[in-house]
Amino acid sequence: MGIMDKIIERAKSNKQKIVLPESFYEARTVKAGAIIQREGIADVTLLGDPEKVKDLVKDVGISLDGVAILDHEKSDLLESFAETYREIRVKENLTKDQAIAQMKDPLYFGTMMVKKGIMGGMTCGAYNTTANVMRAAIKIIGSQKGIKTVSSCFLMIVPDCPYGADGAMIYADCGTVPNPNEEQLADIAIAAAGMCKMLLGVEPYVAMLSFSTYGSAKDPLVDKVINATKIAKAKAPELNIDGELQGDSALIASIGQKKCPGSPVAGKANTLIFPDLNAGNIAYKLTQRLAKAEAYGPLVQGLALPVNDLSRGCSTEDIVQVSAVTAIEAQAMKK
Repeated sequence: MGIMDKIIERAKSNKQKIVLPESFYEARTVKAGAIIQREGIADVTLLGDPEKVKDLVKDVGISLDGVAILDHEKSDLLESFAETYREIRVKENLTKDQAIAQMKDPLYFGTMMVKKGIMGGMTCGAYNTTANVMRAAIKIIGSQKGIKTVSSCFLMIVPDCPYGADGAMIYADCGTVPNPNEEQLADIAIAAAGMCKMLLGVEPYVAMLSFSTYGSAKDPLVDKVINATKIAKAKAPELNIDGELQGDSALIASIGQKKCPGSPVAGKANTLIFPDLNAGNIAYKLTQRLAKAEAYGPLVQGLALPVNDLSRGCSTEDIVQVSAVTAIEAQAMKK
């Protein structure tokens, strides 16, 4: 059984409520909702006018039996959600009408459903940009306790690969924070470790990546990684975090033993932290294409509650699989 199959089975074992807010515009999302509900992966709520949502898939024979469809613009929850939003965003001095208008955006309404505990999590991004998704999540949900930086990661699954957790690894940050400072990089590492444990069910071994290993090169770019590693270790001393490490030192035991003997991470890293978005984004795309890897994300990390993003070029299958990831996060956060 593959890693994603295992994630889907775990989602089924303790079914969560997931909202898909983009069914208003997206046939892919509606189809995914039907599959998620039919396969028992989660209990799905789609947002939008029920007739318009059904029209999106009427020509392809998709059954929406069991799928809840909520017209959020006519919902009894709209005014109370708007009032909560005004309280959360008190510094913006929003009027009631402004708050209601914001809550009529299905992305914001869906996020508020997660905030209120009505839904366990939300999956979106087939229609909205990552910036839109992150903005709604940060404004309404905010970051986890002890983490100031909301970032993202990719779950990478590389076929026939001896590294990581049977070829599975967490890459971060590959989609959100362009040039993290030392504190932000430390937060990214800690959040990514949590995602590794949550999704892969293994002990995280977190490598803070650089073009230097243990002082083999001197540069301010290297200093940032060294200092971020120190901060991360101080904030989360229970985690296996080490750096600065080059990619081969992080993954290959013989090289790690030679370049950085005694490292708790070298040669067994399953969570790779890139120094900036250039490195992270390039690395995940190259891994995906050259190694024919599966890439799931950008998964949002560091939030207090589960919201996950999608590529706007995603398939229906991608939405189903990322929703299973969202469900796993919802299970873990409820514990």
